[in-house]
Amino acid sequence: MEDKNKKIEHYLKIIDEIEKARSKNNVNWMDVLRLAFTHAPEEAKELMKIIDHGDNKISDLVKELSK
Repeated sequence: MEDKNKKIEHYLKIIDEIEKARSKNNVNWMDVLRLAFTHAPEEAKELMKIIDHGDNKISDLVKELSK
């Protein structure tokens, strides 16, 4: 049982690290988005469409894994 608890603790620590990295990345991502839409809104919209398509594909794959 102790081995299982250690694995769980390990996984939760990894998730915490991912959360920290994502929170920092999210701030940077929003800054890049603001810059793009300020200086080239039409081009930024086209890029966002491509990003959205990729995000949807990833979401579909995650759904498939969680069935």
